[in-house]
Amino acid sequence: MCITGDSRYLFVANANDNTVSIIDTRKMKVIEKLNSALYPDSPTGSTPNSVALSKDEKTLYIANADNNCLAVFDVTTPGSCRSKGFIPTGWYPTCVRIAGDKILVANGKGLSSMANPYGPNPYHSDEDVVYQEGGQSRKMKVQYIGGLFKGTLSIIENPDIKKMASYSESVLRNSPYSKKNEITTEGASGNPVPMRVGDLSPIKHIFYVIKENRTYDQVLGDMPEGNGDPGLVLFGEKITPNQHALAREFVLLDNFYVNGEVSADGHSWTMGAYATDYLEKNWPTSYGGRGGEYPGEGQRKIANNKNGFLWDNCQRNGVSYRTYGEFIGGDGPNIPVLKDHYCKDYSLWVPSIRDTVRFTQWRRDFDSLLAAGALPQLNTVRFINDHTEGLSLNRPTPFVHVADNDLAVGMFVDYLSHSPIWNQSLILIVEDDAQNGPDHVDAHRSTAYIAGGYVKKGFVDHTSYTTSSLLRTIELILGLPPMTQYDAAAVPLWRCMNNTPDHPAFEAKPCQVDLDEKNTAENIWQQKSEKFDFTMEDNVNDADFNEVIWKAVKGIDSPCPPAVRAAFFIPDNEEDKD
Repeated sequence: MCITGDSRYLFVANANDNTVSIIDTRKMKVIEKLNSALYPDSPTGSTPNSVALSKDEKTLYIANADNNCLAVFDVTTPGSCRSKGFIPTGWYPTCVRIAGDKILVANGKGLSSMANPYGPNPYHSDEDVVYQEGGQSRKMKVQYIGGLFKGTLSIIENPDIKKMASYSESVLRNSPYSKKNEITTEGASGNPVPMRVGDLSPIKHIFYVIKENRTYDQVLGDMPEGNGDPGLVLFGEKITPNQHALAREFVLLDNFYVNGEVSADGHSWTMGAYATDYLEKNWPTSYGGRGGEYPGEGQRKIANNKNGFLWDNCQRNGVSYRTYGEFIGGDGPNIPVLKDHYCKDYSLWVPSIRDTVRFTQWRRDFDSLLAAGALPQLNTVRFINDHTEGLSLNRPTPFVHVADNDLAVGMFVDYLSHSPIWNQSLILIVEDDAQNGPDHVDAHRSTAYIAGGYVKKGFVDHTSYTTSSLLRTIELILGLPPMTQYDAAAVPLWRCMNNTPDHPAFEAKPCQVDLDEKNTAENIWQQKSEKFDFTMEDNVNDADFNEVIWKAVKGIDSPCPPAVRAAFFIPDNEEDKD
């Protein structure tokens, strides 16, 4: 908020609404709302979260966190304000202030994503890492994902009219979002993923499977067909034969990135294509143990998206839906839209319950719905056990947990592929976040799988996709509009699809791991695991947890490699890279 010198007009940034309210304090009423988005009537996604007045109080500067810019308004006459344009900033501007003729902008996440060669090292303290350079040792701060993005301060000269026009053009050019994306997107004629919202698709049922916390290289880095690093593989083909088979028999996505950093924001991204201002600013405090509670998965109303999540989008548009575990707590649904739209017999977050058991619970419910002709169009299913429990004594080994998860995935696709609705179904499988694990491209790069009668056979797709791309694909198929600027701008997975449903049924691959195997060794890494809290995801520091998982798989004396952050962008007209 900011207020005029005479206390007459109060300006309030509405982060979840793309607006700033102007309040006449004498009348105690809102007299005008300023839309700070790049285009009129844009969906959620600009995130105005700071405001400042010029010295003469005739100009208002608004920090648009998710548009990476300032929106500038002439507020000489409150109630009759006008836009002056936009000024580009750094990444996620969280504060704007005026100092003389200078505009100061705090960029919460700095300037770009980056590599982190000095990641957590098991041979040194949590505070620093020692490395060799030119024969000399140097000590560096550990580059953990929660503290990697260092804020920056932009100092900007107050622009004249000509400069403002140039700045505005740059902001619009830099943004992947535009109004036309909301209604139409790229694609191909006859493709089962429509290019226009509301166009019909031959696919009638979506099965959206959410798993837990793996990078691409940890699982698929051993596939020569893709861009993987075999040296970083933890759960290769022997442990995950079904996921490898899905990537090989359907489509291998080796350039897919999760939008979220951790589970707290990851589940909001997975189900809503957005993380609110509150969520972005509170999960680092919660995860850092400096106060606050876990703010994700609908558990705190203040952290939820203004227009809800994918299920709300379905409800608004007359699309049937049901969830199995996702956004469900011990007392039932975390959000109202899921009341009477969830399976009460589906197991929640309990690592001791196998995902293969969850599969049988889903199968029983699916069969009854199918027999009654009541199968929903959208089905969200949660399989959790690729999270693992580390080296906790007498608990299943990481190999067992991941193998159980893989088998459940294989059985799930197998069962659907032999059902009468196979050629009307699309299965999308994603991790909610990548948990800061090692990956040679970027720690946000993760696994995603796609299966269904219309999906291509043996195709490798190098297109850069995100979690929002999966949501955009679902929305177009089900006739739903985008929820935020992120899914509106995302590239759907149309390249993965054929115009005819000719993909044969999938046969689940047998598990190659003894699912009764337990951790039996007692050592420092086992002792660390004993102290971890597995009552819900991400109660464990992911850097520490990744280190334990690495030791469990690669050996106690094997040093855990650092995660990597990459600077990359998606070209406007990405070519099909068959």
